[in-house]
Amino acid sequence: MWQKRQENMSSRCFGHLLRGVWLLWLWQAVFVAGNKLWEVPTASFSSMTNISKNLKWEPSCLQRHPQDGVRITSDLPPRLDGTWVSTRCEVRPGPEFLTRSYTFQPSRHFLALQHYYSDSGCEDPSYSLMIRGKLRLRQASWITLGATQAEHHLSKVGIVVHTPVAKQRLTSRLPSSCVGLSLGRAVPGKLHELYNTRAGRGCLAALGFSMMELDLVRVETQHHGHGGKVQELFLGDLHTDWTLRTQYRPTGYQQPLQNALHHVHPCPVCALVYRSSEQRPPVLPHTRAIHLSLAGRWVSQRCETRPTILFLTREFTFVPERHGWEGIYRHFSDPVCSQPTFTLRASGHYAPGHPSAKVSGATEFVFKVTQVSVTPEEQATAKLLNSTRPGKCGQAGGWAVGVEQDLTQTDGCTVLGIKLPHKEYELFKLELDHEKHPLLFIGERPSDGSSPDRPLRRPTSFQAPLERCSHEDSQASYSHDLGSNSKQVQLPTSGAEKLAQAVSALFGLVVCSWICFL
Repeated sequence: MWQKRQENMSSRCFGHLLRGVWLLWLWQAVFVAGNKLWEVPTASFSSMTNISKNLKWEPSCLQRHPQDGVRITSDLPPRLDGTWVSTRCEVRPGPEFLTRSYTFQPSRHFLALQHYYSDSGCEDPSYSLMIRGKLRLRQASWITLGATQAEHHLSKVGIVVHTPVAKQRLTSRLPSSCVGLSLGRAVPGKLHELYNTRAGRGCLAALGFSMMELDLVRVETQHHGHGGKVQELFLGDLHTDWTLRTQYRPTGYQQPLQNALHHVHPCPVCALVYRSSEQRPPVLPHTRAIHLSLAGRWVSQRCETRPTILFLTREFTFVPERHGWEGIYRHFSDPVCSQPTFTLRASGHYAPGHPSAKVSGATEFVFKVTQVSVTPEEQATAKLLNSTRPGKCGQAGGWAVGVEQDLTQTDGCTVLGIKLPHKEYELFKLELDHEKHPLLFIGERPSDGSSPDRPLRRPTSFQAPLERCSHEDSQASYSHDLGSNSKQVQLPTSGAEKLAQAVSALFGLVVCSWICFL
């Protein structure tokens, strides 16, 4: 029932959502003092200068090297020149396993190499795509604060099939015209053209191929205390429903690519991907399976962006001996997580399942959320929650800034789309980073805002990884990661008494928001 109610509510309110987004950015452009130019769209880049936004981001746990402060900058327009590569075997919805190497020229031309594999370790190449085209940066995004809107034009797409088995699988997915005209003549190891400016895109669509990720761009530079730097390229997210991928316009990001010249050291995968070509795909080194140990506290590595204006950080504490956990979701109105709006705290219990049959090395889980509390972090959020009807969202009229309120007695909060209790089917995976520290990957949230409340809805790809802060067996209450796909409640900052009308206008946006767990 909750799932159907969410979907119906989302459908009815889509128009309000778009209007709410427009009003939100209008409010930010007019009223928020001190906003950086790159956060607000303007006429064109030709009249703009590069402006950097500094961020000293520290996860909510002890740093491994406190003396190595990291300063992060982001320019508008972003500087794309150079080659950007994957740092690990990437998992896309489906699932699909791939590595990427994208090269951008000052002339705006680009060459993108995508290498696809039959396994989640990217050890067995199936086929590679060579994509050529041009990219034009347009303006700062009205939807995703801190991002740049762009448009791409493809000139050629070629494919190299690496094995007869891969050729057979590809031909089974393509219409007869593509099989007869294209892959039917393809020879393993030889480049075969799938698309050019004179041909249609029917074969590309049948493959589920889309470069819409290039339509949303952000570049971040990490300036480390020892003088080094790391540059990351964030491109638009892909729809979790494979059939909708080619029409989807991104509002969030995939896992970032790193600049081949300025990347985290050591990075063996970076070197392999950088030296690859369409005929010589990178074969990543075999990594042994890691036992999935959840004990301890896990936090976001960065300020995370989710589709449709959501910026947040996540923090989890797992207590395996009790199968309990707690999730804290801190929501913000800006892409550097400096302007808090509200905090969600959720708890419950979980049951580990079997190893995933789709994603090798991943484990299936079932989570149940039984308790949720919310803390408004600024006055406008408190006012909004106080406007709800009695019995629908905590204590009516009892919301105040900085005061946490339990939603259990009202079975959730209708204005936030929270319904208790709630069950979800999840996917977890543990990997090691370049310093052999564990990273926890949790299933990616559905792009349509629905919930994986049935086994068939279980994720096949992952969100940004969490890093372990501590290994203590905390005695925190049972909990669950709430809000990792909730719509951002973009509300005014403190001192916004005169913006009551703007808050009211945004009410349609908030009502159409939903909070999903994990």
